Amino acid sequence: MTPSAELKIAVIGVGLIGRAWAITFARTGRHVNLWDPDAGACRRAKEFIATILDDLAENDLLDGRLPADVLVLITACTTLEEALNGSGWVQECGPEKIDVKRALFARLDELSHPDAILASSSSALLPSAISEDLKGKHRCLVAHPINPPYLIPAVEVVPASWTAPEIMTAAELFLTSVGQVPIIMKKEVDGFIMNRLQGALLEEAFRLVANGYASAEDVDRGIADGLALRWSFIGPFETIDLNAPGGIADYIQRYQPMYSELFEQMRERVAWDGPVLRDVLQSRRRLLPESDLADRQVWRDRRLMRLRAHKSEVDKELSR
Repeated sequence: MTPSAELKIAVIGVGLIGRAWAITFARTGRHVNLWDPDAGACRRAKEFIATILDDLAENDLLDGRLPADVLVLITACTTLEEALNGSGWVQECGPEKIDVKRALFARLDELSHPDAILASSSSALLPSAISEDLKGKHRCLVAHPINPPYLIPAVEVVPASWTAPEIMTAAELFLTSVGQVPIIMKKEVDGFIMNRLQGALLEEAFRLVANGYASAEDVDRGIADGLALRWSFIGPFETIDLNAPGGIADYIQRYQPMYSELFEQMRERVAWDGPVLRDVLQSRRRLLPESDLADRQVWRDRRLMRLRAHKSEVDKELSR
């Protein structure tokens, strides 16, 4: 069994990530079964999804479907067995606790079709740690989304050493078919790709503020109004390939000595919860009171919708 368009998808655990995955899958016409050990979680998830679909439709992010047509594809199941019945792709979205993941994957391995792919949304736990004791560990992997996946398409696909190559190939094809951009890792490592890159940036951001070089507000401006404008459509290697007349080799020849010197200054570790936290908090709360966080999250997501729609439109125009 492979996760084709005819087969259902099971989303197991329907909190913030699970309900986002449900939107991602259903808008491509897939039938999605939801299950959560909290009896009321599926109902709350569908209520939340209903509030998001109109905005997605307005930005042409439902693959041409109407909100009602997407919502009807999402089914709340009362048992795990019901959710797994006929599912070729199982997206696990439970708590980020290794004992919970192991217990849940043991049930998924036992109850799902033996050819179904079992994917965890874990952002930090290694697939080997989750699946090491399972009979079907060859079909287990991590598919870690950048939240929310219905707006940000990149998904880290991480194998354990025993994940079968054909499972990785099938996972890449499936995720591509539902509009995502799979980032295929060759082997597992703590933090995967995105958290390691984000962590490196955050380390320097905190260091700059802690040592009095810049405010938190100006560091944010430097990314939002500077580097992120390029990074919204090209990555770091392509950035430097385009930033020197002779491409990436030319860039390295010109600038590696500068970066080498900078790296020596970047070895200092600043505790994020140390004195610097006061400065960062003061900056953030001056700009955004804690009571306004939820409204700002909506603001962020609506702008992500516009950006995603814009990128899709421009890609279509430039490919003609």
